[in-house]
Amino acid sequence: MSDRFSTSRREFLQTAAAPLAAGGRRTGRTRPNILLILSDDQGWGDLSAHGNPLLATPNLDRLAGEGVEFMRFHVSPVCAPTRASLLTGRYHLRCGVHGVTGGRETMRAGEVTLAEALRPAGYRTALFGKWHLGENYPYVPHARGFEEFVGFRTGHWYDYWDPKFERNGKPHQLKGYVTEALTGEAMRYIDGHRSEPFFLYMAYNVPHSPFQVPERYWARFRDLAGVTRETAAAYALTACLDDQVGRLLQHLEERKLAEDTIVIFLGDNGPNTDRYTGGLRGRKGSVYEGGTRSALCVRWPGRLTAGKKVDRIAAHIDLFPTLLDLAGVERPKGPTLDGVSLRPLLEGDGRAWPERMLFTHGEPAKNPGAQYPGAVRTQRFNLVNGRELYDVAADPGESKNVAAEHPEQAAELKAAYEKWFADVMRPHGLEHFPIPVGYAEENPAVLTATQAKLEGQVRYFQGAGWAHDWASGWTAVGDGMSWDLDVVKPGEYEIQLTVLCPPEAVGTRLSVQVGAVEAVECAVEQQSPGGPVVMRDVVPRKEAPVMNWAERRVGVVRLPAGRMPARLRCVAGEGKPGFGVYAMSLRRLNSRS
Repeated sequence: MSDRFSTSRREFLQTAAAPLAAGGRRTGRTRPNILLILSDDQGWGDLSAHGNPLLATPNLDRLAGEGVEFMRFHVSPVCAPTRASLLTGRYHLRCGVHGVTGGRETMRAGEVTLAEALRPAGYRTALFGKWHLGENYPYVPHARGFEEFVGFRTGHWYDYWDPKFERNGKPHQLKGYVTEALTGEAMRYIDGHRSEPFFLYMAYNVPHSPFQVPERYWARFRDLAGVTRETAAAYALTACLDDQVGRLLQHLEERKLAEDTIVIFLGDNGPNTDRYTGGLRGRKGSVYEGGTRSALCVRWPGRLTAGKKVDRIAAHIDLFPTLLDLAGVERPKGPTLDGVSLRPLLEGDGRAWPERMLFTHGEPAKNPGAQYPGAVRTQRFNLVNGRELYDVAADPGESKNVAAEHPEQAAELKAAYEKWFADVMRPHGLEHFPIPVGYAEENPAVLTATQAKLEGQVRYFQGAGWAHDWASGWTAVGDGMSWDLDVVKPGEYEIQLTVLCPPEAVGTRLSVQVGAVEAVECAVEQQSPGGPVVMRDVVPRKEAPVMNWAERRVGVVRLPAGRMPARLRCVAGEGKPGFGVYAMSLRRLNSRS
C-alpha cells in the first residue's frame, strides 16, 4: 500500500504543480472562488424554507432564494460515504469507503479529490471541520490536496467548547464554541486569500451529537412541545449553524467577494432524530427518501438565476464534475467518474436533460458486503431493497408499494441495481486498508481502539465502536485486540499505550507483539488520574464518555518494512474488568526521512 500510495500521489501532485512552478502562483482572480458548506446530520426538513414549523433558518433560506435549489438531490444514508462521493465524483464503494468507523471510512489511495483537481488551476485549498475519510497519514486532508486543514479526522468530536483540534497534523485548540470558531477560521482564511481563487470546504460537525450548544440557542428550543430533547437540541444546533452561514455570506459581501464566489450548501444524510422531514419517509441510515434527500443550494450572483428550482434528480457524485465545469478547470487524469456536471440544469431549463438512475447503498454493519439495504432511483420511481417500488413523483412519502402494479419497472430497476452493485464492488470488494506506520510526516502513528479487531471478551465500552470509544472487558488471560499495519520504514519503534486504569486494575500485565518480532511485556502500575470528564451536554450523550487517560510506555522493537499484525494481549493473572485501552502508538526513533 505504502509504495503505491506514495508513488502515485507524488507523481500526481508533481504533475499538478507544474503549471504553478513554471509561471508562479496566480496574482489575480481569473476563476471563481468556491465555498462548499456541508452540515452534519441535517435532514431535508431542517430548513424553514422546507416547511418546518418549529425552526427558522433565514440565512439558509436566503441562500436558496438567491441561488438555484435542487428539490430532489440525494446523498448517502450516513456520513463518510457522502464525503467520499462529494470529494471524488464517484460512488463511495468504488473509493473503498463502506462504513463510518473501524477503518471502513478510509478512502482508497488512488482517488483524486476535488482539492487535488483544483490546485493545478491555481486554487488555494482549505478544509475546516470534519474529515471522516481516514485517521492516519497519508489518508488525511493535508496529504490529499488541502493545503490547510483545521479540524478533526473522525466521525464525531467529543467536546464542542474550546475544541482540541489539529492544524495539518499538529495540535491546534480553537477558542469558544466549535461552530462559531470554525467560522472565524474561515473568515481569517478568506481575508488571507482575497486576491487569488480559493476552494474552502466548510465541513461543519452539527447538528451531529453530542448535543452541546450555547445557552442562548438552547433557551429558544429546550421547552418545545411535542418533540424530544434530542430533537430540540438538534434544532438549537441548526439555528446556530444558520447564523454562522449568515456570517460567512456577510463576510463575502463586506470583502466584495460575493459575485466572485460560488457558494454551495448541502447536508450529508438524513436527520439524526425522528423529527420533521417534510413528509419524507425515514431518517439517517435509511435508504428511503428521508434518509438520503438533502437540500442543495448553489449561489453565484450574476451568473445563476436567483430563486430557480430544479426538479431533476441529482446526487453528491455530481458536485465534483459540476464545480470543475463552472470553474473552467479540466479534470485531471484519474479514476472514471460516476457523476455528471449539473451545469445544464443550473444555467438552462433542463428540458434536454436525459433520464438517469441514481444508486444508494446502506452499509449493513452486521453483514458487510451484502447487496442490501439499497435503492435505485429514477425521475419517477424508487426501488428499495429490490422489492418495494414507490412512485415518488406521485407519492413522495413512499407510503404505497406499487411493485405489483408496475412489475416490469420493478424488474428493470432490480436488475440495474444488482448490475451496479457488482460493478462498484469490482475489482477490490470491501477492502480494509492497513494502518501506515513510520512516516516522518506523522510520527508517532496512533492506532485507535476503534480501528482494531477485538478478541476474547474484549468489547467496545459504548458498544458500536464509534469514534473515541475504547476496548473494555479485559476479564481473562488471552483477551486482546489487534491491528493490521503497513510499516513503511524499517527501524526501531517505541511502543506506548493510552489506557484507563482504575485502582482495581493496577497490575494488569500486557504483551505487545508486532509481526514476527519477539513480544514485549509490561505491567500497568499507575492508575489513571480520575473518572469521566464532565461535559457541557444539554442531553446525555449516547457516545462513549470522555475519560482521563494515562500513558504507559511498553518498550522498543525493531521492525522490518511490510504488512504485519500488531497484537495486544492480557498475559498474566485474572483480567481486570475496569481496565481499558484507547490507543497504541508506534514512534519511529531517529526518523528524519
